[in-house]
Amino acid sequence: MLDDAGHPPGGPFAAMKALMDGADVARAVRRIAHEILERNRGASDLVLVGIHTRGIPLARRLAGALSEAEGPVPVGEIDIALYRDDLDRRPTTRVGATRVPAPIDDRVVVLVDDVLYTGRSVRAALDCLTDLGRPRRVELAVLVDRGHRELPIRADYVGKNLPTSAGERVSVRLEEVDGEDGVWVGVGP
Repeated sequence: MLDDAGHPPGGPFAAMKALMDGADVARAVRRIAHEILERNRGASDLVLVGIHTRGIPLARRLAGALSEAEGPVPVGEIDIALYRDDLDRRPTTRVGATRVPAPIDDRVVVLVDDVLYTGRSVRAALDCLTDLGRPRRVELAVLVDRGHRELPIRADYVGKNLPTSAGERVSVRLEEVDGEDGVWVGVGP
């Protein structure tokens, strides 16, 4: 039996298994921030760019963790809606803002997203970045890597590797967007 919104009793996540809670998400963000600092020998050339929707608050959180050790790090956001390769399958694509507060030419850009799945969103984000400038290097940070790549894309920084089946759904919820932090997995569309 489903409620009026089409969710099982107990809400949309009642049938899903919780894999990360708020503390786990916070630890993953701190660890990724430290890995970024180690690989780049500091943060002086970094620009973080969050992919709409949940990549944006994750990029801001990473910037906060980086700034504790290295000072302020510029954070931008991109909406990849018009760069997707499935526009013909999504008739009502809402376009959000793309803002990058610092030039990305000759900088290290860290793209940030919540879940890495097929790699198609990252490919679209790379296309968007090339319209904004020519970074020296682009790195990818994701909270969850669930596998099932359709393109040769790999994350440089991963909060949690999560082997899934193609029929499973991974749901990341963040306080800034959803009112709570966590990662769930279950059967879904």
